[in-house]
Formats: sequence, C-alpha cells, structure tokens
Amino acid sequence: MSAPIVRIKGLQKTFIQHGTFPWSPKRTVEAVRGVDLTLGPGDILALVGQSGSGKTTLSRLVLGLEEPTGGEVWLEDQRWDGLTERERAKHRARYQYVPQDPMAALDPQQTALEHVMETLRVLGGRSRDQARVDGLAMLSRLGLGARAEALPRQMSGGEQRRVTLARVLALHPRLVVADEPTSGLEPDRREEVLRDLIGNLPKDAACILVTHDMSAARKWTNRTMVMLDGRVIETLRAEEDEPAHPYSRLLFDPWSADLPRNGLAPAGCPFRLDCPLAVGDLAARCAERAPTLTRMGENEHHHVACYHHADRNPPVTEAAS
Repeated sequence: MSAPIVRIKGLQKTFIQHGTFPWSPKRTVEAVRGVDLTLGPGDILALVGQSGSGKTTLSRLVLGLEEPTGGEVWLEDQRWDGLTERERAKHRARYQYVPQDPMAALDPQQTALEHVMETLRVLGGRSRDQARVDGLAMLSRLGLGARAEALPRQMSGGEQRRVTLARVLALHPRLVVADEPTSGLEPDRREEVLRDLIGNLPKDAACILVTHDMSAARKWTNRTMVMLDGRVIETLRAEEDEPAHPYSRLLFDPWSADLPRNGLAPAGCPFRLDCPLAVGDLAARCAERAPTLTRMGENEHHHVACYHHADRNPPVTEAAS
C-alpha cells in the first residue's frame, strides 16, 4: 500500500468575529470541527457543501494558507501545521493551490508564458531556457500554445483559469488543491477546465477539488466528502455509492431548493430542523448531540453521520481513509 500524501487528524479552525463597534461582543465561529482525512496517490476528492460549510477553509488549512486552531496536518512524512513559511517554501513545488479567482493570481503585465516560466524558475529551479521550453509544452497541452504571449486582459475566463492550471501542473506536484476552479464559467468551459486539471495530474498525485457542482463531483473525482457547518457528514465513492445522509441527498438532487431552509440547528445535528428523518424518539437524539460517522453496512468506503444509520455499525475513527 502506498504511503499517504495527506493525513489530517482532528483538524479544527475557529475564527473570532469582532462586532461593528469596539464595545460590541466578539463571536466565535467554528469553521472546521474535528475533521479526519487520508489521501493517497491517485485519490481525487470532491469536497462539497453549501456556502459556509467549511470546505474552502478546510482546503486552505491543508496547504497552510490558514493555521488550524487544533489538530494535525501531515503532507507525506512532514508535519505541515506549525511550520514557518520559510520551512514550507522548501516544499512548495510539491503542494500546489489553484485559486477560485484567476485574475487575483495573475500579473496583468505578464504573458501566459511568463507566468508559467516564473513559477518554473522560482519553485522548480529551472534555467530560463528550460523554463521556456517546459512552459510552452505545458501551455500547448492545455490548448494555449497559440496564446502564450497573451496578457490576462486579452484572455477569456476559461483561458485565465488554464494559465493558473499550467503554472501548477508544470511543477508535477504531489498534491493539488483547487478551490472552485470552474466558478462563473459556462457548462462547456467547466468541462474543459476540469478535463485539463484532472487529465494532466501526475499519476502519483492526489487532488482536492472544492466544488458546489455535484455533477462535476460525480464525473471527475473518485471520492466525495460532504461538509455541513464545519463537520464531515458523509464520505463516499463518487460513482459507486449513493448518498445516505438526508442533506447529501438533497445536495445531489439538481431539483432541490437551497437548504437548509430553516437554518442550522445551534446544537445537535445541524440539519435536524429540515431533516425528514428527525421525528419521534430520533428527534431527541438529534437535538442532544451531533452524530459521529458510521460505516454504511459492509462498505468500508462509505460513512455517514446520521442517527438513522448509527445502530447498524460502530462509529469510524477516520473519514475518507
């Protein structure tokens, strides 16, 4: 069995929100609550959930773009959380981030080729000549060979995103974290961007795809993690398993309205105010405390945090492993 690329143990992140005025009370927001995760070579994980579920915060914690409040992050054999930026810089080429907004990541004065060359020289240690050769090769693989000298303002949204992908993929990373890389694109352009990303990943790499596009999660990834209110409520294989949690089912249903309609419950299961299963004796359990992940039958790849399924198998200790 290959050594894991990502290992997360009990990861937590709490933000302090200040009020409008100096005398306003502070409020704590638990953005990530005790998440466990293991990813190995070839794992492509869709991290899904509504806005505010914690998926983007979790993805940033993995790469050290945010510091956790608690828990551990291991990238390969390196304890990642707590390292200084100087220490992380030595390994940056191996662990790459694709931002949601490409224009925020691109220099308006640099061409597509110059962006890729700079990344290869600074992080990849290439000479200028080699960076040019490798940069052109990667841009050509992504269909941008003829646009190598274009500036960001001269590119379409899809082309801008492919430039950010070219910078990342040219480094042959072990881990790519992509935060909503198709946000704002037309459906056909989304397909192109995801095909370019997933199709050009190194075979021994892992990828975390943060998305709200459930069809993309099914088509382009092999594992799915569903988050709600900072918690992991379900993990499953993207194509083989059907969602079991009531929230996941609605999330994957293209005809469902935005949920939760009645807001998140302040205690217990966060979905219980909208859950059709939280009735009778079960409702009291759902209100008392949030359920832990439970394996679905004999399927070691499918776990759900729901009391409706809790008595079928003992709780698991690590999600999506």
